[in-house]
Amino acid sequence: MPRSYFPIPARTFPLSTLTVSVLLATAPLARADTSDSQLQTVTVTAAPTAARAQQRTVVDSSSPIDIISNDALVKTGRAELSEAIAKLLPSFTFGTNIAGFNSTTRPLSNRGMGPEYTLVLVNGKRRHLGASIQSGSTDNSGANVVDIDMIPISSIDHIEVLKDAAAARYGSDAVAGVVNIILKAQDAGGHIESSYGELFSGEGATKKIAADEGFKLGDGGFLHLSADARKRGYASWDGKADSTVTAYSDPAKEAAWDRVAIKNGDPELKAYNLGYNAELPVNDVTLYSFGTYGERKAVIQNYYRFPNGTAAVPSIFPDGYYPVNNLRDIDYQFVFGGKGEVGGWDYDLSTSYGRDTLKYSSSLNLNPSLGDDSPTSFNNLATFRSDQWVNNLDFSRRFENPFNLGVPVTISTGVEHKWERFSTFAGSADSYETGTYNAASGAQASIIIRPEDEVDLIRNTYASYLDLGFDLTNRWYADVAARVEHYDDYSGNKLGLKFNSRYKLTDTVAVRGTLGTGVRAPSLTQEGYTTTDSRVNTDVNGNVVPATTRLTASDSSLAKALGGSALKPEKSQNIGLGITWQPAPRTSVTADAYVVDIQNRIALTSAIYDHGDGTINSILASQGVASGTWVDYYTNAFDTRTRGLDVVADHTTPFAQYGDVRWSAAFNYNKTTIIDAKDTPASLADAGVTLVGRNREGDLTDALPKTKFILGANWTVGNWNTNLNTTRYGKVSTLAVNESGDRSFGAKWLTDLDISYTFFDHLTLSVGGSNIFDVRPDKNAVYSSLGLAPYGNPPFYPGGGSWYTKIAYDF
Repeated sequence: MPRSYFPIPARTFPLSTLTVSVLLATAPLARADTSDSQLQTVTVTAAPTAARAQQRTVVDSSSPIDIISNDALVKTGRAELSEAIAKLLPSFTFGTNIAGFNSTTRPLSNRGMGPEYTLVLVNGKRRHLGASIQSGSTDNSGANVVDIDMIPISSIDHIEVLKDAAAARYGSDAVAGVVNIILKAQDAGGHIESSYGELFSGEGATKKIAADEGFKLGDGGFLHLSADARKRGYASWDGKADSTVTAYSDPAKEAAWDRVAIKNGDPELKAYNLGYNAELPVNDVTLYSFGTYGERKAVIQNYYRFPNGTAAVPSIFPDGYYPVNNLRDIDYQFVFGGKGEVGGWDYDLSTSYGRDTLKYSSSLNLNPSLGDDSPTSFNNLATFRSDQWVNNLDFSRRFENPFNLGVPVTISTGVEHKWERFSTFAGSADSYETGTYNAASGAQASIIIRPEDEVDLIRNTYASYLDLGFDLTNRWYADVAARVEHYDDYSGNKLGLKFNSRYKLTDTVAVRGTLGTGVRAPSLTQEGYTTTDSRVNTDVNGNVVPATTRLTASDSSLAKALGGSALKPEKSQNIGLGITWQPAPRTSVTADAYVVDIQNRIALTSAIYDHGDGTINSILASQGVASGTWVDYYTNAFDTRTRGLDVVADHTTPFAQYGDVRWSAAFNYNKTTIIDAKDTPASLADAGVTLVGRNREGDLTDALPKTKFILGANWTVGNWNTNLNTTRYGKVSTLAVNESGDRSFGAKWLTDLDISYTFFDHLTLSVGGSNIFDVRPDKNAVYSSLGLAPYGNPPFYPGGGSWYTKIAYDF
């Protein structure tokens, strides 16, 4: 069975089975077994029990932990891992970034905080960051985060989700929690499956094939290989252009035009992922390695460039054109390590290297200012690269009565070195140069890196930790931890502290709680990423308008002239308090409340542009920037407070010859408030500019639902299995700088259904649907005469319902 890598301290565990407290994303120490063939999940425990096997949430841990099985992931009916997780966990929200170059990376928001606040581990080891920058829709943090869709679902045994602020235990990026992806570790047998599905609209056809198989390796080792490949078709839900829009001067062509002015939506996608997981005992050391490799290609649609518009070159495209962005994403990570025992201490030594490279190109496009000399394709618009190399050495040992304290203590300690690099590479000159033809400049609908915008940012982080776990009584467990981090681009050391405890009130009821602090340095992208964007931006009323926007570093001379300064690290404090109840072996309920404060929270400024009095244009001219340019930068915009409640309940009802039904219910309440916001400099305020306005506040306070319910039932009878889930997403709002531009979107219920039958104990056929009642968000976005984004930025997929079929064979 697979290992579990979370430290889940509780007095009911014999501490010999406790894992190391992984402040540095430590490695596994103990193999645990389970009899739960349905869940195929396990967490660290004293011994396998029927009660543990039935849990979907862990009741006997001192921190709130949820478990997601591979079976639950695939029954969501979606091909991407990130959306599957959001469908199963109430505190997670799946982003809908459906426009332009960011549309392939969908951020996961946990507990109302951005993806940069949730640490992702694979087999207990830190996963590397992706190269995509979070910008657009509801997340404008500028962070680059883990792209978990590059991990094959076929390689995953289960996922353990620590829903607790854990910066002092796991590192500065674990403010909202930790997602720990456990890879399959079987040394025999395998699985192969193929599926097909599409949206009810007929668009977005998705084909997928996946397989995995285990092999014995040496004496007592294993090698498990996994692979999947998928192809997804283009899908759009934009409206048509209204009668005020004219594309052609020729009346006959205008009458024949289909009035499709926008093709934003889900891009056409082709992707494959490979993975392996291996262990080999050699004398007193167990060597291990695991890794993934993935490639993803996307074809991203954009606005129609009208034949009578400023981006037209009639001699090349007499009927206008829809520029196409092409993305190639190459992502890999490999981990190597060894573990064993020396001098009574368990140790783990590992090294990990990961890289993600995004390369953008474009076809069916023009640099209109070059006129007839413009190419119609651009093989190199920009390249983004993120590298991360992490080294860990961890020790753990149990002492029965150290220093005559009278209680058993588990001591965990270790050190970590993390090297990270973010680089951008300029595109070809013909994509950004300005010609003599009287038309728009630069390749259209594109993110372009110019030579002056290239960055090569490097950071070394050194960390050490100490964790002490105390069995104070038979009912009371307590854990204290401290972590010190040093960033070579910031002065001083950053200290994180945490106290965590669980007390068993009765045989079925326990209380648990956490106090913690943490410090998070700005990501390299937040510090230094710069670009010039010739697409569109949003004005003070929430209207989407054409704009040339320059993103500049916060400490550049341009930013300083507009109120900017060097970024400061974010500081966090958290309080958590929960109760667990297990009245029967087949029933469990957990409820956990939390408060997380973040100071110096980083966000993108509102767009800074001239409102007509010439003030901003004068500042731009003094910095050598063209008049009419819009500018933004990242700043320590807010102090925030996030308050919430997670409730998870799970119960199994046996119906004899009619099988078993496993009922589940989950609820999350989450509210973020702005405690303090950065003031607008007087020089900008006098020009009518708000530095961080209501639109940026709304990204944090209103863009994500405050409530989310998930109700589920899984019925197994004989060879039949039926899985039904319904999810309610609370209302959301999009705020504009001016209140008149605000928009609200009502709460919605979405229902998913999966029905499967197993033949001959090995062959399983499944049919199912996601959002089977074809529920759409409210059409309440800012009106666009072109038909842009009528559903705004909803917290769930706006393309409506879909169906799928699947055949799987286990051997």
